[in-house]
Amino acid sequence: MEFEAVIGLEIHVELNCATKMFCDCPNRPGDEPNVNTCPTCLWFPGAVPRLSSEALEKASLLCLALGGELQSRSAFDQKVYYYPDLPKGYQLSQAHLPLSRGGGIEVRDEKERIRRLRIHHIHMEEDVAKLVHEMEGRTPISLVDFNRAGAPLVEIVTEPDFRSPHEAMEFLKALRVQVRYAGASECSMENGTMRVDANISIRPAGTTAMNTKVEVKNMNSIRHVGDAIAYEIARQSASVQAGEDVVLHTRLWDPDRKVTLPMRAKFEGPCIPDPVVPLIELSEEWIEEMRARLPEMPAARASRFVEQYGLSGDEAAYLSSDPDLAGFFEALIGHGVAVRSGMHWLTTQLLPAVRDRQLELSNCRVTPERFAALLRMLEKEEINANAAREVLLQLFDGDAPPEEIVASRGFRQISDPTALASMVDKVIEDNPSAVADYRRGESKALGFLIGRVMQSSGGKANPKMIRGLLVKNLESGSRTAGA
Repeated sequence: MEFEAVIGLEIHVELNCATKMFCDCPNRPGDEPNVNTCPTCLWFPGAVPRLSSEALEKASLLCLALGGELQSRSAFDQKVYYYPDLPKGYQLSQAHLPLSRGGGIEVRDEKERIRRLRIHHIHMEEDVAKLVHEMEGRTPISLVDFNRAGAPLVEIVTEPDFRSPHEAMEFLKALRVQVRYAGASECSMENGTMRVDANISIRPAGTTAMNTKVEVKNMNSIRHVGDAIAYEIARQSASVQAGEDVVLHTRLWDPDRKVTLPMRAKFEGPCIPDPVVPLIELSEEWIEEMRARLPEMPAARASRFVEQYGLSGDEAAYLSSDPDLAGFFEALIGHGVAVRSGMHWLTTQLLPAVRDRQLELSNCRVTPERFAALLRMLEKEEINANAAREVLLQLFDGDAPPEEIVASRGFRQISDPTALASMVDKVIEDNPSAVADYRRGESKALGFLIGRVMQSSGGKANPKMIRGLLVKNLESGSRTAGA
Protein backbone atom coordinates (compact mmCIF):
# COMPACT_ATOMS: atom_id res chain seq x y z
CA MET A 1 0.00 0.00 0.00
CA GLU A 2 1.25 3.48 -0.85
CA PHE A 3 1.04 6.04 1.95
CA GLU A 4 0.85 9.83 1.97
CA ALA A 5 2.28 11.94 4.79
CA VAL A 6 0.25 14.66 6.50
CA ILE A 7 2.52 17.10 8.33
CA GLY A 8 1.94 20.22 10.38
CA LEU A 9 4.53 22.38 12.15
CA GLU A 10 4.53 24.29 15.42
CA ILE A 11 7.31 26.88 15.35
CA HIS A 12 8.39 28.85 18.41
CA VAL A 13 10.23 32.08 17.60
CA GLU A 14 11.93 34.08 20.34
CA LEU A 15 11.44 37.80 19.80
CA ASN A 16 14.55 39.99 20.01
CA CYS A 17 13.03 42.39 22.55
CA ALA A 18 15.14 44.22 25.11
CA THR A 19 13.08 42.88 28.01
CA LYS A 20 10.96 39.87 28.85
CA MET A 21 7.28 39.53 27.97
CA PHE A 22 5.72 40.59 31.28
CA CYS A 23 8.48 42.33 33.25
CA ASP A 24 11.48 44.63 32.81
CA CYS A 25 14.15 41.97 33.26
CA PRO A 26 16.68 41.88 30.38
CA ASN A 27 15.95 39.39 27.61
CA ARG A 28 19.59 38.50 27.16
CA PRO A 29 20.48 34.87 26.34
CA GLY A 30 23.95 33.80 27.36
CA ASP A 31 24.19 35.66 30.68
CA GLU A 32 25.22 33.89 33.88
CA PRO A 33 22.35 31.72 35.20
CA ASN A 34 19.60 33.36 37.27
CA VAL A 35 20.88 36.95 37.08
CA ASN A 36 17.97 38.33 35.02
CA THR A 37 15.09 37.63 37.36
CA CYS A 38 12.45 39.40 39.41
CA PRO A 39 9.32 38.42 41.39
CA THR A 40 7.26 38.38 38.19
CA CYS A 41 9.39 36.01 36.10
CA LEU A 42 10.13 33.92 39.21
CA TRP A 43 6.34 33.66 39.61
CA PHE A 44 6.16 34.82 43.19
CA PRO A 45 2.62 35.01 44.59
CA GLY A 46 1.07 38.44 44.08
CA ALA A 47 3.42 39.54 41.27
CA VAL A 48 1.44 41.23 38.48
CA PRO A 49 2.53 40.68 34.84
CA ARG A 50 2.53 43.72 32.52
CA LEU A 51 2.57 43.05 28.78
CA SER A 52 5.56 44.57 26.96
CA SER A 53 4.54 47.00 24.22
CA GLU A 54 7.72 46.13 22.31
CA ALA A 55 6.80 42.45 22.37
CA LEU A 56 3.32 43.23 21.04
CA GLU A 57 4.75 45.39 18.24
CA LYS A 58 7.39 42.88 17.16
CA ALA A 59 4.92 40.00 17.31
CA SER A 60 2.50 42.04 15.18
CA LEU A 61 5.18 42.83 12.60
CA LEU A 62 6.05 39.13 12.42
CA CYS A 63 2.40 38.23 11.84
CA LEU A 64 2.04 40.79 9.06
CA ALA A 65 5.29 39.64 7.44
CA LEU A 66 3.81 36.12 7.21
CA GLY A 67 0.56 37.35 5.69
CA GLY A 68 -1.47 36.97 8.88
CA GLU A 69 -4.56 38.98 9.78
CA LEU A 70 -4.13 40.75 13.12
CA GLN A 71 -7.18 40.27 15.30
CA SER A 72 -8.88 43.28 16.83
CA ARG A 73 -9.20 41.36 20.14
CA SER A 74 -6.76 38.82 21.60
CA ALA A 75 -6.18 37.59 25.13
CA PHE A 76 -3.91 35.48 27.33
CA ASP A 77 -4.85 32.20 28.93
CA GLN A 78 -3.30 30.06 31.63
CA LYS A 79 -2.01 26.90 29.98
CA VAL A 80 -1.96 24.59 32.97
CA TYR A 81 0.63 21.84 33.39
CA TYR A 82 3.20 20.87 36.03
CA TYR A 83 6.89 20.63 35.29
CA PRO A 84 10.08 21.76 37.06
CA ASP A 85 10.65 24.59 34.57
CA LEU A 86 7.20 26.04 35.37
CA PRO A 87 6.85 26.36 39.16
CA LYS A 88 3.68 28.48 39.08
CA GLY A 89 1.91 25.58 37.36
CA TYR A 90 0.80 27.40 34.20
CA GLN A 91 2.20 29.26 31.21
CA LEU A 92 0.72 32.49 29.88
CA SER A 93 -0.26 31.80 26.28
CA GLN A 94 -3.06 32.65 23.84
CA ALA A 95 -5.06 29.47 23.39
CA HIS A 96 -8.51 30.88 22.61
CA LEU A 97 -7.99 34.36 21.16
CA PRO A 98 -4.66 34.40 19.25
CA LEU A 99 -3.00 37.55 18.00
CA SER A 100 -3.30 36.62 14.32
CA ARG A 101 -5.11 34.18 12.06
CA GLY A 102 -4.32 33.02 8.55
CA GLY A 103 -1.29 33.71 6.43
CA GLY A 104 1.05 31.40 4.61
CA ILE A 105 4.20 31.03 2.56
CA GLU A 106 4.75 29.88 -1.02
CA VAL A 107 7.44 27.28 -1.64
CA ARG A 108 8.52 25.04 -4.49
CA ASP A 109 7.95 21.33 -4.06
CA GLU A 110 10.26 18.59 -5.36
CA LYS A 111 8.81 18.99 -8.86
CA GLU A 112 9.36 22.78 -8.82
CA ARG A 113 5.62 23.43 -8.50
CA ILE A 114 4.52 26.42 -6.41
CA ARG A 115 2.60 25.40 -3.29
CA ARG A 116 1.11 27.75 -0.72
CA LEU A 117 1.50 26.28 2.76
CA ARG A 118 -1.02 27.85 5.10
CA ILE A 119 -0.66 29.16 8.63
CA HIS A 120 -3.61 28.49 10.93
CA HIS A 121 -2.79 31.09 13.58
CA ILE A 122 0.04 32.85 15.42
CA HIS A 123 -0.11 33.51 19.15
CA MET A 124 2.12 35.07 21.80
CA GLU A 125 3.34 33.30 24.91
CA GLU A 126 6.04 33.46 27.56
CA ASP A 127 8.97 31.06 27.53
CA VAL A 128 9.60 28.73 30.45
CA ALA A 129 12.76 28.36 32.50
CA LYS A 130 15.66 26.25 31.26
CA LEU A 131 16.56 22.92 32.82
CA VAL A 132 20.24 21.98 32.91
CA HIS A 133 20.84 18.30 33.56
CA GLU A 134 24.10 17.35 35.31
CA MET A 135 24.47 13.62 34.71
CA GLU A 136 28.04 13.17 35.96
CA GLY A 137 28.91 12.31 39.52
CA ARG A 138 27.24 10.02 42.02
CA THR A 139 23.84 11.64 41.93
CA PRO A 140 22.46 13.09 38.68
CA ILE A 141 20.77 16.44 39.29
CA SER A 142 18.76 18.98 37.32
CA LEU A 143 19.32 22.71 37.76
CA VAL A 144 16.90 25.48 36.80
CA ASP A 145 17.99 28.69 35.06
CA PHE A 146 15.25 31.34 35.22
CA ASN A 147 16.95 33.78 32.84
CA ARG A 148 14.81 32.40 30.01
CA ALA A 149 11.59 32.37 32.05
CA GLY A 150 9.22 34.98 30.64
CA ALA A 151 11.19 35.57 27.44
CA PRO A 152 8.82 36.78 24.68
CA LEU A 153 7.80 34.13 22.16
CA VAL A 154 5.39 33.69 19.31
CA GLU A 155 4.17 30.29 18.23
CA ILE A 156 3.35 29.80 14.55
CA VAL A 157 0.89 26.93 14.05
CA THR A 158 0.52 25.75 10.48
CA GLU A 159 -2.25 23.87 8.75
CA PRO A 160 -1.44 20.19 8.04
CA ASP A 161 -0.61 21.09 4.42
CA PHE A 162 2.87 19.59 4.18
CA ARG A 163 3.37 16.32 2.33
CA SER A 164 7.15 15.83 2.42
CA PRO A 165 10.29 16.70 4.40
CA HIS A 166 11.36 18.91 1.49
CA GLU A 167 8.28 21.12 1.82
CA ALA A 168 8.79 21.49 5.58
CA MET A 169 12.42 22.51 5.12
CA GLU A 170 11.63 24.99 2.35
CA PHE A 171 8.85 26.50 4.46
CA LEU A 172 11.22 27.01 7.41
CA LYS A 173 13.87 28.60 5.21
CA ALA A 174 11.37 31.05 3.74
CA LEU A 175 9.79 31.76 7.12
CA ARG A 176 13.19 32.56 8.61
CA VAL A 177 13.88 35.09 5.87
CA GLN A 178 10.48 36.79 6.29
CA VAL A 179 10.86 37.08 10.07
CA ARG A 180 14.40 38.43 9.80
CA TYR A 181 13.22 41.06 7.34
CA ALA A 182 10.52 42.09 9.82
CA GLY A 183 13.29 42.61 12.40
CA ALA A 184 11.48 40.47 14.97
CA SER A 185 14.03 37.70 15.54
CA GLU A 186 17.24 36.19 14.21
CA CYS A 187 15.38 32.86 13.85
CA SER A 188 18.40 30.65 14.51
CA MET A 189 17.66 27.03 15.41
CA GLU A 190 21.32 26.56 16.30
CA ASN A 191 21.13 29.39 18.86
CA GLY A 192 17.69 28.39 20.12
CA THR A 193 15.76 31.44 18.88
CA MET A 194 13.67 29.22 16.62
CA ARG A 195 12.40 25.83 17.78
CA VAL A 196 10.31 23.49 15.66
CA ASP A 197 7.97 20.63 16.55
CA ALA A 198 6.59 18.47 13.74
CA ASN A 199 3.26 16.63 13.86
CA ILE A 200 3.35 13.70 11.45
CA SER A 201 0.73 11.16 10.39
CA ILE A 202 0.24 8.93 7.37
CA ARG A 203 -2.78 7.81 5.37
CA PRO A 204 -3.39 5.74 2.24
CA ALA A 205 -2.52 7.81 -0.82
CA GLY A 206 -5.58 9.39 -2.40
CA THR A 207 -7.65 9.49 0.80
CA THR A 208 -8.54 12.51 2.92
CA ALA A 209 -8.72 11.00 6.40
CA MET A 210 -6.84 12.65 9.29
CA ASN A 211 -5.21 9.83 11.23
CA THR A 212 -3.39 9.63 14.57
CA LYS A 213 -0.35 11.90 14.61
CA VAL A 214 2.98 11.70 16.39
CA GLU A 215 4.80 14.84 17.58
CA VAL A 216 8.59 15.03 17.16
CA LYS A 217 10.71 17.46 19.19
CA ASN A 218 14.40 18.23 19.82
CA MET A 219 15.44 19.30 16.31
CA ASN A 220 18.11 22.00 16.28
CA SER A 221 18.57 22.55 12.55
CA ILE A 222 16.40 22.67 9.45
CA ARG A 223 18.24 19.63 8.13
CA HIS A 224 17.35 17.71 11.31
CA VAL A 225 13.69 18.63 10.80
CA GLY A 226 13.77 17.07 7.35
CA ASP A 227 15.63 13.98 8.55
CA ALA A 228 13.28 13.47 11.51
CA ILE A 229 10.16 13.77 9.35
CA ALA A 230 11.57 11.33 6.77
CA TYR A 231 12.42 8.81 9.49
CA GLU A 232 9.03 9.11 11.15
CA ILE A 233 7.17 8.62 7.84
CA ALA A 234 9.15 5.43 7.24
CA ARG A 235 8.64 4.22 10.83
CA GLN A 236 4.89 4.78 10.81
CA SER A 237 4.54 3.21 7.36
CA ALA A 238 6.35 0.08 8.53
CA SER A 239 4.20 -0.09 11.68
CA VAL A 240 0.92 0.17 9.77
CA GLN A 241 2.01 -2.43 7.20
CA ALA A 242 2.85 -4.74 10.11
CA GLY A 243 -0.69 -4.34 11.45
CA GLU A 244 0.28 -2.12 14.38
CA ASP A 245 -1.66 0.98 15.46
CA VAL A 246 -0.05 4.42 15.54
CA VAL A 247 -0.38 5.76 19.09
CA LEU A 248 -0.62 9.45 19.92
CA HIS A 249 2.58 10.41 21.74
CA THR A 250 5.66 12.64 21.67
CA ARG A 251 9.05 11.53 20.37
CA LEU A 252 12.56 13.00 20.42
CA TRP A 253 14.94 13.17 17.48
CA ASP A 254 18.36 11.65 18.11
CA PRO A 255 20.68 13.35 15.57
CA ASP A 256 23.57 10.97 16.24
CA ARG A 257 21.61 7.78 15.63
CA LYS A 258 19.24 9.52 13.17
CA VAL A 259 16.16 7.98 14.75
CA THR A 260 13.14 9.21 16.71
CA LEU A 261 12.73 7.85 20.25
CA PRO A 262 9.60 7.76 22.44
CA MET A 263 9.52 10.53 25.04
CA ARG A 264 6.13 10.62 26.74
CA ALA A 265 2.42 10.30 26.19
CA LYS A 266 0.88 13.37 24.59
CA PHE A 267 -0.59 15.60 27.29
CA GLU A 268 -2.78 18.64 26.80
CA GLY A 269 -3.54 20.48 30.00
CA PRO A 270 -6.55 22.77 30.40
CA CYS A 271 -6.40 26.41 29.26
CA ILE A 272 -8.41 28.97 31.19
CA PRO A 273 -8.61 32.75 30.62
CA ASP A 274 -6.04 34.66 32.65
CA PRO A 275 -7.76 37.17 34.97
CA VAL A 276 -4.79 39.54 35.32
CA VAL A 277 -3.36 40.36 31.86
CA PRO A 278 -5.81 42.76 30.18
CA LEU A 279 -7.55 42.00 26.90
CA ILE A 280 -5.54 43.28 23.91
CA GLU A 281 -7.58 45.50 21.61
CA LEU A 282 -5.98 46.70 18.37
CA SER A 283 -7.49 49.56 16.42
CA GLU A 284 -7.45 49.66 12.62
CA GLU A 285 -5.23 52.74 12.83
CA TRP A 286 -2.66 50.89 14.97
CA ILE A 287 -2.69 47.87 12.65
CA GLU A 288 -2.12 50.12 9.63
CA GLU A 289 0.72 51.84 11.48
CA MET A 290 2.38 48.45 12.02
CA ARG A 291 1.82 47.55 8.38
CA ALA A 292 3.50 50.79 7.31
CA ARG A 293 6.54 49.89 9.45
CA LEU A 294 7.18 46.69 7.53
CA PRO A 295 10.25 47.04 5.31
CA GLU A 296 10.37 46.02 1.67
CA MET A 297 9.99 42.23 1.84
CA PRO A 298 12.25 39.74 0.03
CA ALA A 299 10.06 39.01 -3.01
CA ALA A 300 9.50 42.71 -3.68
CA ARG A 301 13.18 43.46 -3.15
CA ALA A 302 14.23 40.71 -5.55
CA SER A 303 11.87 42.07 -8.23
CA ARG A 304 13.33 45.54 -7.78
CA PHE A 305 16.89 44.21 -8.00
CA VAL A 306 16.06 42.65 -11.38
CA GLU A 307 14.54 45.87 -12.69
CA GLN A 308 16.92 48.38 -11.10
CA TYR A 309 20.24 46.58 -11.33
CA GLY A 310 19.74 44.21 -14.25
CA LEU A 311 20.35 41.06 -12.17
CA SER A 312 18.99 37.67 -13.12
CA GLY A 313 16.10 36.25 -11.12
CA ASP A 314 18.37 33.78 -9.32
CA GLU A 315 20.96 36.44 -8.52
CA ALA A 316 18.31 38.79 -7.15
CA ALA A 317 16.68 36.04 -5.10
CA TYR A 318 20.02 35.07 -3.55
CA LEU A 319 20.97 38.63 -2.64
CA SER A 320 17.49 39.24 -1.21
CA SER A 321 17.52 36.05 0.85
CA ASP A 322 19.08 37.85 3.82
CA PRO A 323 18.35 41.46 4.82
CA ASP A 324 21.96 42.11 5.85
CA LEU A 325 23.28 40.79 2.54
CA ALA A 326 20.78 42.78 0.50
CA GLY A 327 21.50 45.93 2.50
CA PHE A 328 25.26 45.49 2.13
CA PHE A 329 24.91 45.04 -1.63
CA GLU A 330 22.84 48.20 -2.04
CA ALA A 331 25.22 50.19 0.17
CA LEU A 332 28.13 48.97 -1.95
CA ILE A 333 26.47 50.10 -5.16
CA GLY A 334 25.58 53.38 -3.47
CA HIS A 335 29.30 54.00 -2.88
CA GLY A 336 30.05 53.93 -6.59
CA VAL A 337 30.90 50.28 -7.24
CA ALA A 338 29.75 48.73 -10.54
CA VAL A 339 26.86 46.28 -10.07
CA ARG A 340 28.49 43.19 -11.61
CA SER A 341 31.81 43.78 -9.87
CA GLY A 342 30.13 44.46 -6.54
CA MET A 343 27.94 41.34 -6.69
CA HIS A 344 30.85 39.13 -7.79
CA TRP A 345 33.29 40.26 -5.10
CA LEU A 346 30.63 40.30 -2.39
CA THR A 347 29.43 36.75 -3.05
CA THR A 348 32.70 35.04 -4.05
CA GLN A 349 35.26 36.80 -1.86
CA LEU A 350 33.79 38.71 1.08
CA LEU A 351 31.06 36.27 2.15
CA PRO A 352 33.37 33.21 2.24
CA ALA A 353 35.91 35.20 4.27
CA VAL A 354 33.20 36.29 6.72
CA ARG A 355 31.99 32.71 7.16
CA ASP A 356 35.53 31.35 7.58
CA ARG A 357 35.94 33.72 10.53
CA GLN A 358 32.52 32.79 11.94
CA LEU A 359 31.41 36.42 11.77
CA GLU A 360 28.26 38.14 10.60
CA LEU A 361 28.23 40.54 7.67
CA SER A 362 26.51 43.13 9.85
CA ASN A 363 29.20 43.26 12.54
CA CYS A 364 32.55 42.63 10.85
CA ARG A 365 35.21 45.29 10.21
CA VAL A 366 34.74 45.15 6.44
CA THR A 367 32.00 47.75 6.11
CA PRO A 368 30.39 48.65 2.77
CA GLU A 369 32.42 51.87 2.78
CA ARG A 370 35.79 50.13 3.19
CA PHE A 371 34.93 47.34 0.76
CA ALA A 372 33.73 49.88 -1.82
CA ALA A 373 36.98 51.83 -1.50
CA LEU A 374 38.92 48.65 -2.24
CA LEU A 375 36.77 47.74 -5.26
CA ARG A 376 37.03 51.28 -6.67
CA MET A 377 40.83 50.94 -6.64
CA LEU A 378 40.46 47.66 -8.50
CA GLU A 379 38.08 49.16 -11.07
CA LYS A 380 40.50 52.04 -11.65
CA GLU A 381 43.28 49.46 -12.15
CA GLU A 382 45.29 50.95 -9.30
CA ILE A 383 45.61 47.38 -7.97
CA ASN A 384 45.07 43.99 -9.56
CA ALA A 385 42.75 41.20 -8.41
CA ASN A 386 45.46 39.30 -6.52
CA ALA A 387 46.41 42.42 -4.56
CA ALA A 388 42.72 43.16 -3.89
CA ARG A 389 42.30 39.71 -2.33
CA GLU A 390 45.34 40.29 -0.11
CA VAL A 391 44.09 43.70 1.01
CA LEU A 392 40.60 42.29 1.70
CA LEU A 393 42.03 39.78 4.16
CA GLN A 394 43.89 42.57 5.95
CA LEU A 395 40.72 44.65 6.27
CA PHE A 396 39.49 42.07 8.80
CA ASP A 397 42.51 42.67 11.05
CA GLY A 398 42.42 46.43 11.51
CA ASP A 399 40.69 49.69 10.69
CA ALA A 400 43.24 51.16 8.25
CA PRO A 401 41.73 52.39 4.95
CA PRO A 402 42.41 50.18 1.91
CA GLU A 403 44.44 52.99 0.31
CA GLU A 404 46.80 53.02 3.28
CA ILE A 405 47.26 49.22 3.19
CA VAL A 406 47.99 49.35 -0.55
CA ALA A 407 50.60 52.07 -0.07
CA SER A 408 52.29 50.51 2.97
CA ARG A 409 52.50 47.02 1.45
CA GLY A 410 53.52 48.14 -2.03
CA PHE A 411 50.46 46.63 -3.69
CA ARG A 412 49.93 49.39 -6.24
CA GLN A 413 49.69 47.95 -9.72
CA ILE A 414 52.38 48.56 -12.35
CA SER A 415 50.66 50.06 -15.36
CA ASP A 416 53.57 51.94 -16.95
CA PRO A 417 53.75 50.69 -20.60
CA THR A 418 57.52 51.06 -20.83
CA ALA A 419 58.17 49.08 -17.66
CA LEU A 420 55.72 46.36 -18.67
CA ALA A 421 57.15 46.16 -22.19
CA SER A 422 60.59 45.52 -20.76
CA MET A 423 59.22 42.68 -18.56
CA VAL A 424 57.35 41.16 -21.51
CA ASP A 425 60.46 41.25 -23.74
CA LYS A 426 62.53 39.53 -21.07
CA VAL A 427 59.96 36.75 -20.55
CA ILE A 428 59.64 36.14 -24.32
CA GLU A 429 63.40 35.98 -24.64
CA ASP A 430 63.73 33.54 -21.70
CA ASN A 431 60.90 31.18 -22.79
CA PRO A 432 61.34 30.39 -26.52
CA SER A 433 59.57 27.01 -26.27
CA ALA A 434 56.39 28.60 -24.84
CA VAL A 435 56.52 31.25 -27.57
CA ALA A 436 56.78 28.52 -30.21
CA ASP A 437 53.88 26.62 -28.61
CA TYR A 438 51.66 29.71 -28.75
CA ARG A 439 52.51 30.34 -32.40
CA ARG A 440 51.58 26.72 -33.17
CA GLY A 441 48.10 27.41 -31.78
CA GLU A 442 48.49 26.20 -28.18
CA SER A 443 46.57 28.98 -26.42
CA LYS A 444 47.41 27.77 -22.92
CA ALA A 445 50.98 28.90 -23.54
CA LEU A 446 49.74 32.47 -23.28
CA GLY A 447 48.61 31.87 -19.71
CA PHE A 448 52.03 30.46 -18.89
CA LEU A 449 53.76 33.57 -20.25
CA ILE A 450 51.37 35.91 -18.42
CA GLY A 451 52.15 34.03 -15.21
CA ARG A 452 55.89 34.47 -15.81
CA VAL A 453 55.47 38.24 -16.26
CA MET A 454 53.36 38.44 -13.10
CA GLN A 455 56.02 36.48 -11.23
CA SER A 456 58.77 38.78 -12.42
CA SER A 457 56.77 41.81 -11.30
CA GLY A 458 56.12 40.42 -7.84
CA GLY A 459 52.43 40.12 -8.69
CA LYS A 460 52.05 43.86 -9.29
CA ALA A 461 51.81 44.02 -13.07
CA ASN A 462 48.55 45.02 -14.75
CA PRO A 463 47.39 41.64 -16.17
CA LYS A 464 45.16 43.22 -18.80
CA MET A 465 48.03 45.28 -20.19
CA ILE A 466 50.38 42.29 -20.01
CA ARG A 467 48.00 40.19 -22.06
CA GLY A 468 47.66 42.92 -24.67
CA LEU A 469 51.41 43.43 -24.96
CA LEU A 470 52.10 39.70 -25.16
CA VAL A 471 49.46 39.06 -27.84
CA LYS A 472 50.67 42.02 -29.89
CA ASN A 473 54.27 40.86 -29.65
CA LEU A 474 53.65 37.17 -30.30
CA GLU A 475 51.32 37.71 -33.22
CA SER A 476 53.57 40.30 -34.88
CA GLY A 477 56.66 38.19 -34.36
CA SER A 478 58.60 41.25 -33.17
CA ARG A 479 59.80 42.40 -29.80
CA THR A 480 57.53 44.80 -27.86
CA ALA A 481 60.18 47.46 -27.42
CA GLY A 482 60.66 47.68 -31.15
CA ALA A 483 56.99 47.57 -32.11
